[in-house]
Amino acid sequence: MTLRIGNASGFYGDRFDAMREMLTGGELDVLTGDYLAELTMLILGRDRLKDPGAGYARTFLRQLEDCLGLARERGVRIVTNAGGLNPAGLADAVRKLADRLGIPVRVAHVEGDDLTAAHPGSLAAHAYLGGFGIAECLRAGADIVVTGRVTDAALVTGPAAAHFGWGPDAYDRLAGAVVAGHVLECGTQATGGNYAFFAAAGDAGRDLRRPGFPLAEVHEDGSCVITKHPGTGGLVDVGTVTAQLLYETGGARYPGPDVTARLDTVRLRQDGPDRVRIEGVRGEAPPPTLKVGRNRLGGFRNEVVFVLTGLDIEAKATLVREQMTEALAKSPPDEVRWELVRTDRPDADTEETASALLRLVVRDPGQDTVGRALSGAAVELALASYPGFHVLAPPGKGAPYGVFEDGYVPQEEVPHVAVLHDGRRTPVPPARDTLVLRDLPEPPLPEPYPAGPTRRAPLGLVAGARSGDKGGSANVGVWARSEEAWRWLAHTLTVDAFRGLLPETGGLTVTRHVLPGLRAVNFTVAGILGQGVAAQHRFDPQAKALGEWLRSRHLDIPEALL
Repeated sequence: MTLRIGNASGFYGDRFDAMREMLTGGELDVLTGDYLAELTMLILGRDRLKDPGAGYARTFLRQLEDCLGLARERGVRIVTNAGGLNPAGLADAVRKLADRLGIPVRVAHVEGDDLTAAHPGSLAAHAYLGGFGIAECLRAGADIVVTGRVTDAALVTGPAAAHFGWGPDAYDRLAGAVVAGHVLECGTQATGGNYAFFAAAGDAGRDLRRPGFPLAEVHEDGSCVITKHPGTGGLVDVGTVTAQLLYETGGARYPGPDVTARLDTVRLRQDGPDRVRIEGVRGEAPPPTLKVGRNRLGGFRNEVVFVLTGLDIEAKATLVREQMTEALAKSPPDEVRWELVRTDRPDADTEETASALLRLVVRDPGQDTVGRALSGAAVELALASYPGFHVLAPPGKGAPYGVFEDGYVPQEEVPHVAVLHDGRRTPVPPARDTLVLRDLPEPPLPEPYPAGPTRRAPLGLVAGARSGDKGGSANVGVWARSEEAWRWLAHTLTVDAFRGLLPETGGLTVTRHVLPGLRAVNFTVAGILGQGVAAQHRFDPQAKALGEWLRSRHLDIPEALL
């Protein structure tokens, strides 16, 4: 007995017509949509400030208007976290839409995650719930289930638990569903999107211009096959699935509200064209606490990018920095950051390639300090600074920025409730058995790759990578494409080597996790993103390209691997 679960959204703003594509492209039992991220919760929180009835992903409603009849006709149930900060509001909006379209549909929702009232000063504070509230709604006959902040994987564990009758102690089966959910959650990242080896896939004749969305064929024992609808673009292979498994994870234990999945037990194998089988996943009891994500306004920020062209780049940067520092001295912002990006080249044949960029970012609790003061100071230098003075865009009046913080609360303090389609409210009990998580000992490394001739070359010739954000930290997962490359990578890419290749990680806590079953090492870099994506602490605020920077760095690689 197989449950076919598809995904039609990896974030708020993903491809609009994906829902129709998934409903028409092949057989499905359940269609999920993931619309939430740390930044999305801040955006929805600001929406709710303007309109208390807002706070959910409106895109989902527009997609459903086009596809509700199709889903009903094909018997596909829909499970989505598009409810955001207001799942009850979105559930009501779906019912009104269905009534207007004349389509009978049973809508349920999950609530209890909203802890904002207990966190004064927050725009939004939400616990990450598990999948058993979703399961309760589906078991009671819901056609559509709307949630707020659940774990991304809960969109798969809930339907699977409902379909197969799994209880809370079915740890191995639940862990398998968590892994399947983690692969599906970011949509086309599992089918060739953002893939390190996209060029090689294109050379092999795979069309990655419009990758299809993924689906999981989930089995009763918790194993699954990751695939996509026939005829859609992209590819599904062990590499694309490995990349997504490493995305925004850490060590061997992957904790969640329902189960702790052991990523060191995952086994992947190609099961035919565009089919990857995931099996062997073991599970343990979940931790006694739930993660809570809190978003608040941190103050106001502004920025101006000065363009420095031609000769004397460093001297030009020094001059304008001194001028701006003096101009802002009367009311200096709390935080001032300068960054000189040397995009210029000597003897360049275009003005753009002869230019460097000097970026100034300021933050302060007060808007005026980073608004008019900065704008006026920058504009007044137009005829009084370095030769060739201009900026990429006029500085604005300063915009609010957000701060993401996470914490933990005991599971029993969060009132997880399934609100069924007939209005009945069913409490979902916290996990009966829990496990206080500790780091596992590092697994044994493979035999070192034999010594021999080496060549200075980019790491990315022999290893893939994917990186992402978790609050103010980032992770970089690196995997080898062959067993021989793994023998070299496991011994070569140590924490010290990682720091040497990425100097921006200097002074930060870097932790390495070894996952031999995936031929991978996963690094977490604490604090590299400051106060999270909404604070825009660095050039790449979500660390999306940190892995690609690492792959571009040169080191001595055995010639036999190249």
